[in-house]
Amino acid sequence: MTLNPRLVKESFSLVEPVADKATAYFYGRLFAENPHLRSMFPPAMNVQRDRLFSALTRIVWSLDSPEGMAAYLGQLGRDHRKYGVVAEHYTAVGNALLATIRRFAAEVWNDEIEAAWTAAFAEASKLMIEAAESDAGTSPAWWLAEVVDHELRHRDIAVITLRPAQPLPYTPGQYVTVQTARWPRVWRMFSIANAPREDHMIKLHVRSVPGGWVSTALIRHTRIGDTLMLGQAMGTMTPCEHSERDVLCVAGGTGLAPLKAIVEHIIASGRRPNIHLLFGARTAAELYDLPDLIRMQSSFPWLRVLPVVSDEPGYEGMRGHLPEVTQRFHSWSEHDVYVCGPSAMVDETVRRLQGDGVPPARIHRDVVHGER
Repeated sequence: MTLNPRLVKESFSLVEPVADKATAYFYGRLFAENPHLRSMFPPAMNVQRDRLFSALTRIVWSLDSPEGMAAYLGQLGRDHRKYGVVAEHYTAVGNALLATIRRFAAEVWNDEIEAAWTAAFAEASKLMIEAAESDAGTSPAWWLAEVVDHELRHRDIAVITLRPAQPLPYTPGQYVTVQTARWPRVWRMFSIANAPREDHMIKLHVRSVPGGWVSTALIRHTRIGDTLMLGQAMGTMTPCEHSERDVLCVAGGTGLAPLKAIVEHIIASGRRPNIHLLFGARTAAELYDLPDLIRMQSSFPWLRVLPVVSDEPGYEGMRGHLPEVTQRFHSWSEHDVYVCGPSAMVDETVRRLQGDGVPPARIHRDVVHGER
């Protein structure tokens, strides 16, 4: 069976506008045909549906970029071990997916498109299964981690330090999924806020959002001594190891976490690039990690920390929204750029930086992880 990215993309473009209906149909079909699988999923499926379609979109549009697709699917396959996913489950998922695409792309559906989707899913599931089986010999399906420190930095923001029961390998800029005892089977993503340390501890920057099950539990109900469950580290916004270029980091809110880890890594590497870190928040009180950033700046003269506040007229420092603030400086076109924060901020910042001449290949981006 031959992979045909064009046919998959063209038919998927009919499904994208009705993503909500398609994902609801997919899960309805999956659970109707395989009722035993429902227990593997959280009670509320809204976040799960969003993530399914986001992952499917990324896979479809990377079908003609085999290396990128393989790397992403390998991460997914390894991460799915924590849900108890095994090879047999992929058949059920594939059947439900094919039925969903067939229904919502009915106006163009034919045997050739069905064959293209069948081949694409076979290749994707093969990569995920192989990655999971390979990982099973070297890593646990999840890590237990003790809460060793819990600092409430703002009424809705906490910095939590965890000690995994065994080392959790990761690269600066990556994130982990977190499950609390309060909400079994509900996993949420949080970026790791420090470079790897000899004591293997990791820090998370957590913002509580309205209706956020896990983030609220982590801020309001988690104490020192509690145990959390962590999934494997994931994410591709990682440092450019061999670059000699200067660096711009643009962090909105708790989007600071992965960028701080990347800055720590650069400092520890012995490199001495000039690093500009724009750290933005709505109010000065939400610049929750500023004292620690100032300490980093004082010990590394090549780092310049620039706090930015958008919604507090009386603030005496730099005011404005991060996308616009990036344009107040000289050109960033020769820099490696890392951007993380709310999705709208990230999109607009990237758009402006590209408009100002920063090559897309030098812009590394991610959105705030946590409750979404």
